[in-house]
Amino acid sequence: MPFQTTLEFNTFGRGSRDITAAVADAVARAGVHCGVAHVFVQHTSCSLLITENADPDVRHDLETIIRRLVPDGDPAYCHDTEGPDDMAAHGRTMLTATSVTVPVGDGRLMLGTWQGIYLWEHRVAEHRRHVVVTVLGD
Repeated sequence: MPFQTTLEFNTFGRGSRDITAAVADAVARAGVHCGVAHVFVQHTSCSLLITENADPDVRHDLETIIRRLVPDGDPAYCHDTEGPDDMAAHGRTMLTATSVTVPVGDGRLMLGTWQGIYLWEHRVAEHRRHVVVTVLGD
C-alpha cells in the first residue's frame, strides 16, 4: 500500500538544511520493507539534494559554486518581483532538483555512509517549505 505524507520545514534563509531524519521517520512510518522513497519539494525557489553529511564545507562550497553560476540581481533578469534574489532562486532551482528518490531496504533509507538529504533554500529570507514524501513498495 502506498504511503504519503507532507513534511514542513522552516528555513533560515539561503543555505542547506539536513532533513534526512524527518524523511527516514516518514519511511519508517510507511512500514515498507523494500521499495523506494520519492521526496519532492513543492516550491520553485528551493531544491533538494543528496550530498555529503560529514563535512559542512561541502555544502558551503556548493553554495559558492551556485552563487557564481546564478548571481543575485543580474541586470539581464526581467523577473525581480520579490527582490534581487527572486530570479536567481528560480535559476538555482532549475539547475538543481526538486526531487530525489532513495531506495528503501529493511524499512529504512539506503543512503551511503556519508550521504544525507538536504533542503536547499535559494532565497535570502526565511521560508516555510513543504516536502512530500511518497513511499512505494512492500
